[in-house]
Amino acid sequence: MRQPDALADPARNRGVGFTPEQREQLGIDGWLPSGVFSLEEQDRILHERVLQQSTPLHKRILLMDALRSGHALFGYALSHHLEEYLPIVYAPTVAEAIRRYTDYAWGSNVAYVSAWAPERIRDILERHTRGRQVDIVIVTDGEGILGIGDWGVNGAEILTGKAAVYTAAARIDPERILGVMLDAGTDRVELREHPAYVGMRAARVRGTHYDAAIAAIVAAVRELLPGALLHWEDFGRANAARVLERYQDEVLSINDDIQGTGVTILAAVHAAARAAGTQFRDTRLLVVGAGSAGVGIADRVAADLAEAGCPSDDIPRHIALVDRTGLVLRGAADLTPGQQRWARDSADFPGLRDVCSLTEVVEQFRPTVLVGTSGTPGTFTREVVEAMVRGCDRPLICPISNPVDLAEARAEDVITWSRGRALVATGSPSAPVTFAGVRHVIGQGNNALMYPGIVLGALAARSRRITGGMLSAAAHAIAGMGDPSIPGNPVLPPMSELPAVTERVALAVASQAVADGVAQISGDVEDAVRAQYWTPGGALRR
Repeated sequence: MRQPDALADPARNRGVGFTPEQREQLGIDGWLPSGVFSLEEQDRILHERVLQQSTPLHKRILLMDALRSGHALFGYALSHHLEEYLPIVYAPTVAEAIRRYTDYAWGSNVAYVSAWAPERIRDILERHTRGRQVDIVIVTDGEGILGIGDWGVNGAEILTGKAAVYTAAARIDPERILGVMLDAGTDRVELREHPAYVGMRAARVRGTHYDAAIAAIVAAVRELLPGALLHWEDFGRANAARVLERYQDEVLSINDDIQGTGVTILAAVHAAARAAGTQFRDTRLLVVGAGSAGVGIADRVAADLAEAGCPSDDIPRHIALVDRTGLVLRGAADLTPGQQRWARDSADFPGLRDVCSLTEVVEQFRPTVLVGTSGTPGTFTREVVEAMVRGCDRPLICPISNPVDLAEARAEDVITWSRGRALVATGSPSAPVTFAGVRHVIGQGNNALMYPGIVLGALAARSRRITGGMLSAAAHAIAGMGDPSIPGNPVLPPMSELPAVTERVALAVASQAVADGVAQISGDVEDAVRAQYWTPGGALRR
């Protein structure tokens, strides 16, 4: 027998939270046991069940089941256990969910479209959005998932993780977020050959067929969801920047890995300069991992160096990238357009004997900031950290690759090897580190601090696009929180303050959208931001 809509639709379902009167009104009397539990009581029971699970992955499965059942309970639970649940529904546990997808999942609550059938994409998205107001469309092709690479349609779980962060941080109704999994194949052979793999068992589609699928997604969003924001998520380095640059002026859009990560690290760099008593314009940035995230960090720091008065012809001397083949130099083969922007001349490093030695590169370049987006664990060795401290009294060191087992270094080691002088931000949560009597709280350099606020501000302002000024405003909004000059204080605000951080960023971004002339609102920015908020268990919908 078919379940009534009020119970089958997660946007409406309150389960045993429906009162007797509501059950009668909705025609669901007799479909539920007689007990009535408030959201608070349901949350307590759910939390007890979560605690009974033996692993973070099993906890995530339980919470995602709660989301599929009813948005109200999930949203309430996430807001009341934010610090505990966020690493479970998002990074780092989402990486394990993607790796293990073939062991336990048959599909995620997202729209599946195929690069082999772009002509069907519009109709599929129409079916998924019929009768819904959708403000955010998150799209992935699963090629560049976190630091773990190409996982094909298993990457659909990153969409559920990102959507959960929007709900937790920006208080956006899950019903207004649509995840879209573009199946473009996978180059991971063992995945294609896995008997339980649910995606297309083919090598990745490239070229015109791939571009046609992306164009079909953009066209469908523009037609069906005018005003919605397109969030490009975890694309590979061949497509991430290219797709963003192709469509960012055509449709309101953001690439979280390029822009969100870049702005988060930019905020940490500003805060670190304040802590060290130095000028931001003296920043020397070394990024290890020259993919889309690494290049995005370089681009954002460069933009703010220009704003700080650094001459344009001098900015390239403040930035260097290291990739799999060592220091990124001009004339190297197969450089992406982003890498070409920041490729250095070998003459800038006259004493460098081995371009693959990170210690030598640090000694030659003398960076003030070292960021890891390589996904290669152990890259920041003791020798590298000690070289950083020799060249800079209080360096900022950010091993931000996710998940934890791919981080370039542990916070505890960086603090110890630097004798407590380094300021540290990590990609995954890190416990405080005590050294020489000082308790160092480790900031989390995760783009979850940024992208929900950037998107919330852009939506509230009804912005036509996201400008560089809006991204810079987001970074400065976070950099101004707290006082990193106090010994042991973090360079970034804690995840426990994520809703407050998100609102602060959103207000700054919306205000800058107005200043940049891309906003389409005339009223109060603060009212516009707060009008976007969703309250779990709000007004009953028939």
